[in-house]
Amino acid sequence: MGNSKLLATVAVLAAGAVAMPAFAGATLDAVKKRDYLVCGVNTSAPGFGSADSQGNWEGLDVNICRSVAAAVLGDAKKVKFVPLTSSQRFTALQSGEIDVLARNTTWTMTRDTTQGAMFVGTSYYDGQGFIVPKEFGIKTLKELDGASICIQSGTSTEKTLADFFRTNKLTYKAVVFDAAEAIQGAFLSGRCQAYTTDQSDLAGMLTHASNPEKYEILSEVISKEPLGPAVRQGDDQWFLIVRWALNTMIEAEEYGITKANADELRKTSTNPNVLRILGNGDDMGRGIGLDKEWSYRIVKQVGNYGESWEKYFGPNSALKLPRGLNKLWTQGGLMYAMPIR
Repeated sequence: MGNSKLLATVAVLAAGAVAMPAFAGATLDAVKKRDYLVCGVNTSAPGFGSADSQGNWEGLDVNICRSVAAAVLGDAKKVKFVPLTSSQRFTALQSGEIDVLARNTTWTMTRDTTQGAMFVGTSYYDGQGFIVPKEFGIKTLKELDGASICIQSGTSTEKTLADFFRTNKLTYKAVVFDAAEAIQGAFLSGRCQAYTTDQSDLAGMLTHASNPEKYEILSEVISKEPLGPAVRQGDDQWFLIVRWALNTMIEAEEYGITKANADELRKTSTNPNVLRILGNGDDMGRGIGLDKEWSYRIVKQVGNYGESWEKYFGPNSALKLPRGLNKLWTQGGLMYAMPIR
């Protein structure tokens, strides 16, 4: 075969490879076969994932899982939620018990490289804080020298606490429990002088307190805690599906696409970025093995990131948290979607 014919053949094969749809990975096949997604969530974390008395799950992490179900199965309700403690979560992911871990989990190098997980992105920027009873009069962390501190086992909070106290030549007595409910109950019953975890969790705990006005969350933050969903290592296609489901929620907010206006914008918008998200532009599902309307279903059935934030963390929620770093990048925050194009 001559050089010109060889080059032409290579060009045709290359073009065909680009145009071919992605082959379904093991996780996508399994999810489609059983017809529901299995999502690992917190046992109870207000704002992120908690079940009501009827067993209905609500929260930001819950909605991330629902967005994946909407994209893959066409129905955001096709999710089985598996509540997991901190020490159970990575084992459940590695073993295949769950398809996605969305459990307000901090993305760290150790977890990304040694625990069989791949984090798909950051869904909430947080930081480790401390809460104390106001009656103690504690205002700074150095005043906790020698204090008993409640902490949950199996979390990055343990190491961060130890590192901070060692660096500042302070001592403490750790009071350790496995489940969040147990550790929060211990603090509220007076078994320790302080409790440390992500600031969002501290605010969530106060929603369970009978007298929240008796406690104060200290202003000092000792760590970065980028929280986000994770999948098992080894299935690149599934990783991409979950990554782009999260990005869809964020970018939909950037372009002002909501559950309420998705259908109208789908008909009237002339913005190519909006039309791609709403399944009325370039086919963005082909590269991840999904149909053209996968991202439209996310917005229509689940909503954008800001809608979840307002419902579960905003001024009308039980937590009433400032959005802070979780504002969009255009509003002074860090929340930034990779472009769907």
